[in-house]
Amino acid sequence: MSKSLVKKYLGSIVKRGTLSVTFADGGQAEFGVPEDGFPDIALRLTDGKVPRDIILDPRLGAAEAFMDGRLVIERGDVMGLVELLRGNAPWDRGGTIGSPSTLRKLRDRIGSGLESVNNAMKSQRNVAHHYDIGNDLYKLMLDTEHMQYSCAYWPTDDITLAEAQEAKLAHIAAKLALEPGQEVLDIGCGWGGMAIFLASRAKVKVHGITLSEEQLALAAERAEAAGVSDLVTFELVDYRDLPKRDARYDRIVSVGMFEHVGRPQFEKFFECCANLLKADGVMLLHTIGRLGSPGTTDAFTRKYIFPGGYIPALSETMEASEKFRLIASDIEILRLHYAKTLREWYKRCEEHREAIVAMFDERFYRMWTFYLAGATAAFEHGGMCNFQIQYCRSRHALPITRDYLADNETNMLQKP
Repeated sequence: MSKSLVKKYLGSIVKRGTLSVTFADGGQAEFGVPEDGFPDIALRLTDGKVPRDIILDPRLGAAEAFMDGRLVIERGDVMGLVELLRGNAPWDRGGTIGSPSTLRKLRDRIGSGLESVNNAMKSQRNVAHHYDIGNDLYKLMLDTEHMQYSCAYWPTDDITLAEAQEAKLAHIAAKLALEPGQEVLDIGCGWGGMAIFLASRAKVKVHGITLSEEQLALAAERAEAAGVSDLVTFELVDYRDLPKRDARYDRIVSVGMFEHVGRPQFEKFFECCANLLKADGVMLLHTIGRLGSPGTTDAFTRKYIFPGGYIPALSETMEASEKFRLIASDIEILRLHYAKTLREWYKRCEEHREAIVAMFDERFYRMWTFYLAGATAAFEHGGMCNFQIQYCRSRHALPITRDYLADNETNMLQKP
């Protein structure tokens, strides 16, 4: 029964490109037709339970079967497999659009109830799950200069990952409209790349906060090596604890952290940010977002990658922030920039396969590459994008046209 259902399921999806499946009993099935731009993939299922697992939860079932070596890719790779499946039904495929089905509404409502409430203790545990697995993995995967684990910015296709990440930092710095000597809060500072960049290029003081002990230690080392330790401080602290100190900042920047906040905490996040900004302060939020309406986090991501995480829709982000008189002074949607970034990370993981397997094991490597491949497909064909939202508390805090951004960005790209 499960085998028949899998055949029907795959046959309904794969029309462009080809997929060959060999089942555990030796039976084979072919799906789709060859087409330029679509992969040719061959799979082998090593036991009869794989079809059942896939039917019960296609993403989690396929992921765990792949991780355990029960779903073997014999032609192509996991990036091609996910690309084939997602590319046959892109989110922006056109056609007639109607209201969400009753089943979809019910599923999203149930999923919404399952999203984690990230209290301080759970938040640190969730962050540690992903970021405290060791800095060495990220050193192999990310750009060397800035160690940016977030969407790069690609003004052209003929630049390196490092150049695209520097372009991202400059793009964000431009929107912060910095002045020397200002005090900046970096919420979710990672390995210090943003803080170091802002301190060295704009001569501002930066307070970076994180919940990852691994990131904290390396960030301090990197600031010292960059010669900006007099301008940059890093701290292991939850953002919700800062307003208790009665601190105020000229600027707040948060890159790739809002995805970990959790939907029930959106309002608390913006309340804290509003109360941490000075009256003429400016904030830049960079986050993964949904192109459509609010949704849910899939089981694979919740279990293996970002427990407690949730990708926000623009509507719910605005709904939460507007309650605290934060003016959304500029909104930019980055559509394909993260897909380009993820392909670079995937390529680096492939290049360093032996080293990653030695650090962890084969199962981890397959899990990690499945995650990167799935994320790439979500940005190329699914409903994922990136939001950059500039906020201010006073309508007079920024120029009233966007002309200042280009000049600021050019200045930020000039190395000291």
